[in-house]
Amino acid sequence: MTERVKRRYDNSRRLAATRATKAHVVDVARELFVDQGYPGTTISQIAQRSGTPEATLYRLFGSKRGVLKEVLDVAIGGDDEPIEYQRRPGVQAAFASGTPDEMLDAFAHLACLVLRRSAPLLNVLMSSAGVDPEAAEMLAVSRQQRRTGQSRIVRALARGGHLREGLSSAAASDIVYAVMSPEVFRILTVERSWSEARYERWLASTLRAQLLRDA
Repeated sequence: MTERVKRRYDNSRRLAATRATKAHVVDVARELFVDQGYPGTTISQIAQRSGTPEATLYRLFGSKRGVLKEVLDVAIGGDDEPIEYQRRPGVQAAFASGTPDEMLDAFAHLACLVLRRSAPLLNVLMSSAGVDPEAAEMLAVSRQQRRTGQSRIVRALARGGHLREGLSSAAASDIVYAVMSPEVFRILTVERSWSEARYERWLASTLRAQLLRDA
């Protein structure tokens, strides 16, 4: 008697459909958050605008806060791949730069790309934090993650003996946290109408002047 061979279930099509749905919802939610603010945007609005049932949104994201987290993750990372930002190829390549100047130039470029995508959302969180506890919590988490990630730049410079004489790692981390902030990016590129290329050049030269021993 011939033994029946069980066919392995292939769920790749379902996973692809789910990923496409999430990506569409993220795009729609980002527009709504930026246009209306976080408190003024509801799950119902996201569902209606994206053509996605509310039950599906709750299944995929859990809550409006879950939607916001996904929107921020995509904005910072540049895509929906589940890769920690510090482990992304661009970041790894920046740390592997040949000289401290090249490393800071690379991180200035990366910062410009990240802030282009995320600064409008972070501005929404800053404007909403005083009236919405979820926005305040997400803003605090985002700031802590940014400070932790940027401090790795300082540690790399300190290990190589490249920090400016008399500049402590703590003070250097404060400088990086300030000049690479979304607030400064917004002031220069929105309020003062700098081009992103000009901002990137300024950021790179400021980091070199403030941090490096041989600047």
